[in-house]
Amino acid sequence: MWIPIAQRERGRILVLFDVDGTLTPARKVIGDDMRATLAALRNKVVIGTVGGSDMDKQMEQLGSDVLTNFDYCFAENGLVAYKNGELIAKQSLSAHLGDDVLKRLINFMLGYMAKIDTIPVKRGTFIEFRNGMLNVSPVGRNCSQEERDAFEKFDLEHNIRRDFVNALKKEFSDVDLTYSIGSQISFDVFPTGWDKTYALKHVESEGFEEVHFFGDKTHEGGNDFEIYTDSRTIGHRVESPEDTIRILGELFLS
Repeated sequence: MWIPIAQRERGRILVLFDVDGTLTPARKVIGDDMRATLAALRNKVVIGTVGGSDMDKQMEQLGSDVLTNFDYCFAENGLVAYKNGELIAKQSLSAHLGDDVLKRLINFMLGYMAKIDTIPVKRGTFIEFRNGMLNVSPVGRNCSQEERDAFEKFDLEHNIRRDFVNALKKEFSDVDLTYSIGSQISFDVFPTGWDKTYALKHVESEGFEEVHFFGDKTHEGGNDFEIYTDSRTIGHRVESPEDTIRILGELFLS
């Protein structure tokens, strides 16, 4: 039977995890070894997710039981927050920016992507509107895994996303926005301060002695950078889910 945080006698340590590349391979489902490791970890500390994607995508990758397997689930960088399986907070991008700014942003993005002719393929869903951000994919989120892998390699060589972000920074210098490149095919656009450190707002009054964060995109410009380098967290950079399991074993499960 699942027991809420307050009824469990555990150390006052919170361990937060990025999803893609940290708990799962990019856009793939969690493995049995990771499930077993997290179950053992949860007997010792409080655990939570901090993903850039929405809650539906976390469920696709981590399972429909994600809200009961983790004490906290933070989707969209914490703009949508769950504790003990219950929704505790939800922020709105449209209310914050207003429709005039959003329309201007989206029109510019669509126009910019229409002019990119070098990408080998283009698929559907180039802009995904989320509660707390816009997720922008020059190749389209409907591409196959093979096409994802090919675009990631192409982007590393041709800097499609980096140049796109630079164009947005120039065009929208009057709007206080942050641009974060993560995963394989996209980047996020959100109000400054709405990066993954936003999730820490929901736990800072809980009295944790330590807050650890595990992520793979911890370089500057990556979507784990801000929370990884935040003074309130102990950051751990990982290369893969296997790396996450190894470090958890060394720190908490040995």
